[in-house]
Amino acid sequence: MEIVRWCSFEYSDSHRPDWSTTVSGVHRTLRLKMLLGFHHVTALAGPVQANFDHYTQVVGLRAVKRTVNFDDPGTYHFYFGDRTGTPGTLLTFFPGFPRASRRGAGQAVSVGYTLPKSGKRPADPDGLDLQWTDGGSPALHSVTLCERDLEPTVAFLEMLGFQHANTQDNRHRFEMPGARIDVLHEPDTERGKLGAGAIHHLAFRVADEASQLDWRDRLVSAGVRVSPVRDRVYFHSIYFREPGGVLFEIATDGPGFLIDEPAEALGTSLCLPPWLESTRESIEVRLPHLQQFAETPL
Repeated sequence: MEIVRWCSFEYSDSHRPDWSTTVSGVHRTLRLKMLLGFHHVTALAGPVQANFDHYTQVVGLRAVKRTVNFDDPGTYHFYFGDRTGTPGTLLTFFPGFPRASRRGAGQAVSVGYTLPKSGKRPADPDGLDLQWTDGGSPALHSVTLCERDLEPTVAFLEMLGFQHANTQDNRHRFEMPGARIDVLHEPDTERGKLGAGAIHHLAFRVADEASQLDWRDRLVSAGVRVSPVRDRVYFHSIYFREPGGVLFEIATDGPGFLIDEPAEALGTSLCLPPWLESTRESIEVRLPHLQQFAETPL
């Protein structure tokens, strides 16, 4: 992966540096915008009802969308966040995963989240490591990676616009506006295994599709394998892995969660993308029954 040449890349005060690339034989100069921080973090979960109840009744987040995994429609995809699902507030889950996870290298192993209320919150029912910070609006504020080999991941984060903030023992901290990533250097740790309680991927924000395509061009030109743009209805996404193996995503801020439900009814019905509506009946039969209660407000 050819990433070293991007490590000296400097952002201008306007956050729109010049960057030249050749794509499909056409040379162009881009005014590349910085990533805007975290968009969401997605994890795997066990029993469906326990996951839904924990984040709506115990934690007090709003279920802003109840849909399915578009790549596996027999599985729910829950989105929890603030009242309207603002990018940067979103914790999302694929529940119903039968196997427990194993913490290890090549994984995102912890998420930091800010909530307005003080007080101790019970642990995630599947063991997801969530570090709660009190005293602010709902928001993701940090993710911790566990890596055997430090330097390739550091170079990759710097390519994305992160700057080194400090190092304490084996914890190396990197920051940008709207996001903080800690990298734990654990060279002797076995590789992790996905399962209930594991983080599946983390997503960064861009304002629009044009910015996303600019980032895709830049990553591809740096030798990174990047997915085509995926239509997730509520945003568009591209996916790629950092050198240690953690799955990253860049997602657009829009169109948002009000595209198929009014604000007062967010998360109260099963929403499907247009290409799955013709199979709604068979999908609903396959999904576990979910009982929804009034949410505990933040």
